[in-house]
Amino acid sequence: MNNPAAKNNLRYGGVLMKKNTIFIEGMSCGHCVMAVEKALKKLHGVSTVEVSLDAHTADVDYNDAEVSLDEMYNAIENQGYAVRR
Repeated sequence: MNNPAAKNNLRYGGVLMKKNTIFIEGMSCGHCVMAVEKALKKLHGVSTVEVSLDAHTADVDYNDAEVSLDEMYNAIENQGYAVRR
């Protein structure tokens, strides 16, 4: 995964977690933010999600042994938003 937005790894409950910023197109309101947060939080392996409407991003802490970036991208796209990969 060669993603320039990927940040340093961190520990969460003894598990090595990754942090990534996903750029999202098409969000325009609080409902959009809630839809993206809910879709990502449903994924097994995602620990925290912070979606910014102003920045059009989602900061996600996750265990990459349990969930992939592609799974997160698909969850967002299934809500009707585009992901800048």
